[in-house]
Amino acid sequence: MRIAIIDDSGLRATILEEGLREAGFEEIEVVPPHGAFVARLERMAPDVVLMNLGNANRDSLEEMLTVSRALARPIAMFVDQSDEGMIGAAIDAGVSAYVVDGLRKERVKPVLELAIRRFNAFSKLQTELDAARTELAERKTLDRAKAILMQSRGLAEPEAYALLRTTAMKQGRRIVEVAEALITAADLFGDGR
Repeated sequence: MRIAIIDDSGLRATILEEGLREAGFEEIEVVPPHGAFVARLERMAPDVVLMNLGNANRDSLEEMLTVSRALARPIAMFVDQSDEGMIGAAIDAGVSAYVVDGLRKERVKPVLELAIRRFNAFSKLQTELDAARTELAERKTLDRAKAILMQSRGLAEPEAYALLRTTAMKQGRRIVEVAEALITAADLFGDGR
């Protein structure tokens, strides 16, 4: 597992690195948050990112949240102090674990594992949500195509669906693709509903 530590304090980065090495991780790179460090992280393609902001202010937090948005990876953030606004901003940006005043090497592995698990759980939920939205949109498309066939051909709903399905099978296309083509044609000829 490739791990990036974003930190400009050598002492704090050392604590994180020691905790990771003691937990058996080998591929660790410390990246100071200066210059084009986001591009460097993207090239590095870490599996996990640990950010240590120490006494974070709004500017440094916003800069670090840019990293979170740029990388679709588990991210654990360590800060010395925080407030509700900073926590909310971190969560909204996709930070998987947000640890306040908890930088100790024996805590690094559990926090890393938590960040990975939360990231994976959130990714799974996002995938399921995307699939549900796609399914709903496809169902609406099919319903609209069936309504067009029912109106223009005087078919009952099961017959309209059967016609769409048969056409899709004959053409080797998905039924929703046939429905979209029907809707496009109906809109073109002014028969769309």
